[in-house]
Amino acid sequence: MKFRLKRLAKKQPDRVQIKVQNGQFEIIGMGVWHSYWRDPYHLLLTIPWTGFLLLICISYLAINLIFALAYWLGGDCIANAKPGSFLDLFFFSVQTLASIGYGAMYPKTLYANTIVTIEAMIGLVGIAVMTGLAFARFSRPSARVIFSRVAVITPYNGVPTLMFRTANQRRNLILEAQMRVYLMRDEITAEGGFIRRFHDLKLLRNQTPSFTLSWLALHPIDEFSPLYGMSAESLMQTNTNLVISVSGIDETVAQVVHARHTYTASNILWNSRFVDIFHHTSDGHRYIDYKYFHDVLPLDETG
Repeated sequence: MKFRLKRLAKKQPDRVQIKVQNGQFEIIGMGVWHSYWRDPYHLLLTIPWTGFLLLICISYLAINLIFALAYWLGGDCIANAKPGSFLDLFFFSVQTLASIGYGAMYPKTLYANTIVTIEAMIGLVGIAVMTGLAFARFSRPSARVIFSRVAVITPYNGVPTLMFRTANQRRNLILEAQMRVYLMRDEITAEGGFIRRFHDLKLLRNQTPSFTLSWLALHPIDEFSPLYGMSAESLMQTNTNLVISVSGIDETVAQVVHARHTYTASNILWNSRFVDIFHHTSDGHRYIDYKYFHDVLPLDETG
């Protein structure tokens, strides 16, 4: 992967730039943005809602400006519009595109009726497309799962163990939740070739019948673990990443939801532990305080 990206950067240095930091690839350049526009449907489904609404507004204004210009080129073709008033023609285009039809202004020439026909067809198709995209964005299942900002390596039952926390931010259940953890790092083969290799990390518990509150993931670093014998320095040198994937069935919509998170080598803290988030009330009940969800302490500190 790394080798291919470097070759691409050499072939098109003005269009693609590759930046590698802590094992993460950042691809920037006008060529990358251009590739997004080759798949506009995917782009409109994945951009933030602010960008989606902004694109709709810009497209709506652009269409009306184009048709207002078309009416203006037709001369005095719209009845009751002020002669030479581009603003009147613009608002007539708005009325036509939205099928409002106030009746105060109307086409009076064959040219104007032809443009109105074209605009009406574009308006119908545009409303259908916009409605479909909005529905697809609203109906797309999504998980509100948070992950601790860092992962820690600390002893657990006498064995060094990789730990990180995740929690379900919604007040519902994620049924049959499953978690997979992958380790990615740079390796050199016996023949001296470079490879970006994936390893599965085995968890003490990789599934739960209902993911409701918090989930502490535990991976023992024994002789069978890809992390065995590694240190903070070797993690940095090999550009090690941890990729976490959580999936399950959202109880509310009965659809599969996914969540994904990545830890770089700099996000893995050694000889540290998470601050406890489980507490007891005076009457014996237990509760979770998410205020300390991301907090860690060195092993030599107590309390």
